[in-house]
Amino acid sequence: MAHLDLVSRDPGRPGIGAQAHRQDPSAGVRVDDGPTPAVRRRLHWQRRYTVRLYGTDVVAVAMALVLAQYVRFGSTPASPGFESHLVTGFSIVIAMLWLLALAGFHSRSAKIIGAGAEEYRRVVAASFATFGAMAIAELTVRIGISRGYLLVALPVGTAGLLLGRWFWRKVVARQRITGGCRTAVLALGEGGAVAHLVDELTHNPADGFHVVGVCVHGYGAPRAEYLTVGARQIPILGDETHALHAIRTCGADTVALADTGHFGVQPLRRLVWELDPMGVDLMVSPGVVDVALSRLMMRPVAGLPLLQIEKPQYRGAKRFQKRAFDFCFALAALTAAMPILLTAAMAIKLSSRGPVFYRSERIGIDGRPFPMLKFRSMVHDADSQFESLMAKNESDGPLFKIREDPRVTPVGRVLRRLSIDELPQFINVLRQEMSVVGPRPPLRREVEAYDSSVLRRLLVKPGITGLWQVSGRSDLSWDRSVRLDLSYVDNWSMVGDVVIIVKTLRAVCRREGAY
Repeated sequence: MAHLDLVSRDPGRPGIGAQAHRQDPSAGVRVDDGPTPAVRRRLHWQRRYTVRLYGTDVVAVAMALVLAQYVRFGSTPASPGFESHLVTGFSIVIAMLWLLALAGFHSRSAKIIGAGAEEYRRVVAASFATFGAMAIAELTVRIGISRGYLLVALPVGTAGLLLGRWFWRKVVARQRITGGCRTAVLALGEGGAVAHLVDELTHNPADGFHVVGVCVHGYGAPRAEYLTVGARQIPILGDETHALHAIRTCGADTVALADTGHFGVQPLRRLVWELDPMGVDLMVSPGVVDVALSRLMMRPVAGLPLLQIEKPQYRGAKRFQKRAFDFCFALAALTAAMPILLTAAMAIKLSSRGPVFYRSERIGIDGRPFPMLKFRSMVHDADSQFESLMAKNESDGPLFKIREDPRVTPVGRVLRRLSIDELPQFINVLRQEMSVVGPRPPLRREVEAYDSSVLRRLLVKPGITGLWQVSGRSDLSWDRSVRLDLSYVDNWSMVGDVVIIVKTLRAVCRREGAY
C-alpha cells in the first residue's frame, strides 16, 4: 500500500500562502493559524443562508400560531382580556419549543443545504415532535390547550416551513447555476476514481459542487496538464503529497477523497489533522453509488467506522403496501380522468384509421410478457415502418426514439406532449401487470440486449412513471436511464413513490422530454 506523507518538508515552499504556520509537537504535523480565504467565503454565504432560513421559520411559525389562536379562540395576541393573554402565552411557548426543535433536528444545517428531501424530512420530524410533546402534555397534565388549536397550527405551520425551505432552495439553486453559493472541491485519489467522482459531483450544477482541481495518485510533481471530464478540463495539481499546497493555490474549501485503497490509516488520519485548523471539510467516497440514505448505517467497530448497506426490500409487507397503493391510486386516476379518456378516444377514432388503443408487448416482473395499453398516437401500420426508420434512431442504446417521428399523427402528437396517451396504462395497474411507479416497461428486443446487471430491472413491476420520467424522459441517454431504473429497484420506498408522482405531475405540466 502506498504511503502518503502530508507534512511539508520545506516550510518556505512558495505558493503555500502568507499565513504563519506552527508545529504541533503532539501530532507532528503542521498547523495553520486559521481558515483559508475560500473557507471564509463558504462560511459567509452559509451563515447568510441560515439567517434567512431562521427568518422565514419565525414568520411561518408565528403566522400559523396566530391563525390557530384566532380560528379556535377568536382572539389574537393584540386582543384584550386575561384569557386572550393566557392563550397568547401558550402560543409563545409553543413557538419557542417549535423553533428549538427545528434547531435540535439540525434542519438549518449547512450540510443539507439544497438536499431537498432530507431538508423537508427534518422539518416534518421537528414539527411532529413538537406537537407530539404538546399533545402528550395535554393528555397528562391538562394544560388547557385545545386539540382544535393544535390541529390548525400543525399543518399550517409545517406547510409554511416547507414552503420557506422550497423557496430558499430555489434561490440557492439559481445562484449556484450562475456561479454563487458553491462548494469549491479538490478531489484526491486514483485517476479513474477521481474522474468518476468529479463527473458525479458536477452532473447537476444546482447541487453546488465546483471541482477546482485534482490530485491524482502517482502523478508526481504538478505540471501544466488537465483531467478531462465531459466538456470540462480540470487542472491536475500533482499527487496526494501536494494536497495542502493545492488547497492554497486552487482556492478549495473542501477535499473529496475518491478512494482510500492507496491510503494508509495513519496518512488519512494526518489528512484530517491537517485540514482541521484550515477549516477545510473532508468528504470520503465509500465507493458505492445509487444507495439511498435509508439503507446506509454507520457502525463503529473498535474505533473503525464501517458503513453497512441494508439489503433492498422487494417482498413482504412493503410489497403488499405498494400493491394496495397502486390499486387505489389507479382506480382514482381512471375515475377522475374519465372525461379526458372519452375525449381522447373520440379524437383518435375520428382523425385517423385504426383502433383507439395500441397494445404493445412489454416485459414485466420476473420476465413475464404482458400487453401494455396506450392510446394509439401513430398511424395504424406504424410497426411495419419500424425497420425503414432504424437508420434515424437517436438513441445511444437498444431504445428506439426519434424526436420527429413521421408515424405520429397530429392528434397523437398532442396526446404525447400532454402524456394523455399513457393514461390507459392505469388499466394495466389494476390488472397487476404494472405499478404506478417503477422502471420503464421494456420491449422484448431491449430485454434480449440486457446484460446481467440490467436484468435487475425485472425484479419489480414496470411503472407508468419513475425516476426516468422525472429526470428527462426521452432526453435521457441509455446509460442514464438504466442507472435511474436500477437505483429505483434497489432503493424504492412508499415515500419515494409519492415524491416521484408529485415530480411527474410537474414534469407533465412543463412538457419536459415528451415527444
